[in-house]
Amino acid sequence: MGGCRPGDGNGNESTLRRHRNGQYGTASNGRDWHHLIDLCALAGVLVIDHDGVYDPRLINDRLLLGLKGTMSEYELSLFRQRGIAARDSKAQRGELRFTLPPGYCWGETEQIEMDPDERVADAIHLLFRKFRELGSARQVVLWMRQSQVQLPVVRRNLASYKIEWRAPAYHTVIQVLKSPIYAGAYAFGRRSYRTKVVDGRARKTSGHSKSMSDWDVLLQGNHQGYITWEQFEENQKLLDENAHMQKRGSRKAARGGRALLTGLVRCGRCGRMMQVFYRTQPSCTHRYQCRGKDSQVADELCIGIGGLRVDRAVAAQILEAVSDHAVEAAILAADQVATAAADVRKAVEGELEEAQYEASLASRRYDLVDPGKRHVARTLEARWNAALERVAELEQRIADLETEAASRPETDRAALMQLAHDLPVAWNAPTTDARAKQRLTHILIQEVVIDLDDAANEVKVVIHWVGGRHTELRVARVKNVHGFATDQHSPVEVMRKLGGQWPDRELAVTMNRMRCKSQKDETWTTARVRELRERLGIAAFDPAASPETIGIAAAAQRLKISVDSVHQLVREGVLPGIQLMPLAPWKIPVAALDSEAVQIGVREIISRRPRNMAKFQDDKTLQLPGL
Repeated sequence: MGGCRPGDGNGNESTLRRHRNGQYGTASNGRDWHHLIDLCALAGVLVIDHDGVYDPRLINDRLLLGLKGTMSEYELSLFRQRGIAARDSKAQRGELRFTLPPGYCWGETEQIEMDPDERVADAIHLLFRKFRELGSARQVVLWMRQSQVQLPVVRRNLASYKIEWRAPAYHTVIQVLKSPIYAGAYAFGRRSYRTKVVDGRARKTSGHSKSMSDWDVLLQGNHQGYITWEQFEENQKLLDENAHMQKRGSRKAARGGRALLTGLVRCGRCGRMMQVFYRTQPSCTHRYQCRGKDSQVADELCIGIGGLRVDRAVAAQILEAVSDHAVEAAILAADQVATAAADVRKAVEGELEEAQYEASLASRRYDLVDPGKRHVARTLEARWNAALERVAELEQRIADLETEAASRPETDRAALMQLAHDLPVAWNAPTTDARAKQRLTHILIQEVVIDLDDAANEVKVVIHWVGGRHTELRVARVKNVHGFATDQHSPVEVMRKLGGQWPDRELAVTMNRMRCKSQKDETWTTARVRELRERLGIAAFDPAASPETIGIAAAAQRLKISVDSVHQLVREGVLPGIQLMPLAPWKIPVAALDSEAVQIGVREIISRRPRNMAKFQDDKTLQLPGL
């Protein structure tokens, strides 16, 4: 400063003014404020407010500035705390207003009311009905898009609240199904903020969902709901079961496939949910497998069992359980067809009514315009024509729906009742959809616990019914499951016969398949196989030593067929193969792949493939009378 006194106006200092307008200074907290005072002290800047002038270089002024900054920060925190407390208090009474989802609006009495627009209310009711019927949000979206049914969406901005009609989207359906407002409950504080320190900086993220028990406010029965609270909880449970990608211990929903007990089977030893594994050929059975921790490839699996016999035993119990109520189920299935058609017609009629109003409004606007303003008249006339075209399109669509309903044959209730009495025939029919069987199974069964009885060579199946009862079954096992060896082979014997013939990794797979026991009863890995091979003095596998032979997988790749098809050709003797010992890998001569017999066999396999696999799968649906 060159000996200059503060504020002597010689131009060597600058002045920083601060006004006390609710916060002292521009700093957001005390740390920033004290840092600012340090900078002012280094630069020789004066701090001026309504009470006086302060020099941060003087200890008394610096102390006073620090106290004022602390008091200002406390004042801001107090205001914020009181504001949050007032907001929470208002929310506890159900009086805090926020943007409502489609189907609701704030009434004149500051209460939540149903939207008076009948089309909006009918669309929300239809969404909940279809979800209860189809059991999946994605299926609701697909049905609405196929039926060309639109959903209301709130368009939010700072000035207006407007309802728009759009094609159904998945996130729109999920938001409606997960919102407790539609169950008549006032909910606030369902999401929270999270703060993380990234690269030394605080990063705050919002929108993290909290569990229902952690919501700030939940007032049930606050207003009229589209569904009851019990139905809302059932919907949330069903949505959780549909979330297959989330690893939880609860059961999962049915997703198609040949397995009847998809998402219901629990391991009787570790308590984890068992997974379903399918093979490539439709004729091959599926398998229920518990993979335990499944953290590493070398971890030992828990239990596994073929699913065909288990499914048949459980299906027999289901048919016995529902035989008395089969007539009611058949009539309900017929009524659902008519209800679905009526829902579509009602939605289109609501859309037609709104389109007719828009056309009438466009007509009145065109009649009020001055004929001399041709540039305005032309625009209004174009809008009127577009509205009329929309009305004609919807009227034609309603006419098509009426024609379709008239052409649909009437439901033969007598035939349905006969079908219901003969439910096992309908269940085992080739055209019965597997998804329909799975949905019926999930309605009746809570879960199925499976355990193995090695002494009796049986599967212990315990069915937990939804009503709380339990049924225990015993299913006989196949003695030689999945081709595992029944005779034990010593690792040294297997290594002397197969060592050097195949890579160490394939030898490890083969020895595990043969159930060879190591000294420590451990699973065979590539490292353990290499150690045993080197200890016995057996050379490693050399691909160049036997270029005239290949494995089953390589042969399938060259012939462009599946591995199971190659095994079929080997079993039939069409394709020559060498197997040094049972369950060992096969060796296929390369020259035999181009033989005429093999080529004929490959062409026969390819000719049996369906030309349109997607259409082939779609044809496997249950056709009920009246559909």
